[in-house]
Amino acid sequence: MEFNFKQIITATMVLFAVIDIIGSIPVIISLREKSKEIKSGRASIISAIVLIVFLFIGERILNLIGINVNEFAVAGALVLFFIALEMVLGITLFKQQDNDLSMATVFPIAFPIVAGPGSLTTLLSLRAEFELENIIVAILINIIVVFIVLRTSSSLQRFLGKNGIGIIEKIFGVILLAISVKLFTSNIQELFS
Repeated sequence: MEFNFKQIITATMVLFAVIDIIGSIPVIISLREKSKEIKSGRASIISAIVLIVFLFIGERILNLIGINVNEFAVAGALVLFFIALEMVLGITLFKQQDNDLSMATVFPIAFPIVAGPGSLTTLLSLRAEFELENIIVAILINIIVVFIVLRTSSSLQRFLGKNGIGIIEKIFGVILLAISVKLFTSNIQELFS
């Protein structure tokens, strides 16, 4: 096991940008008002389990259907690119459905807001470039942030305001855009070499 601080920071930032828990504060507050209760600890634990389990078995699932990690990483880079465009341009490309609000802790908070398609794709994309232990640390750091945001979502919204949340979302959108281009170029080269 070799922990690499640079890999941990990069993976943490990528996951933070993709999960976009700060940008999800308005959704979380709306769900909290409608469902009356969101269990922050439970949502965080379920999200962590889904992310870590997928990190370990995601590649095997891909192998069963005949796709390698580099091919998945290229596809993931494209998904990240469109998520970043959503954040930067303020448009909606991916639609989410409203479901039973009594399950708000699990759906949509744990899945798909935290452990959604973008996060799962990102994990396998990161796995193509980073060591496993560094990605796990990045996941745990993000889950701690998710827990704190879920616990303090009302206070954060008052503190940051709509403009503050918008600015943070745009900044992380641009960072995510650059990261998606890097993931795409490095993995596309691997496919053709």
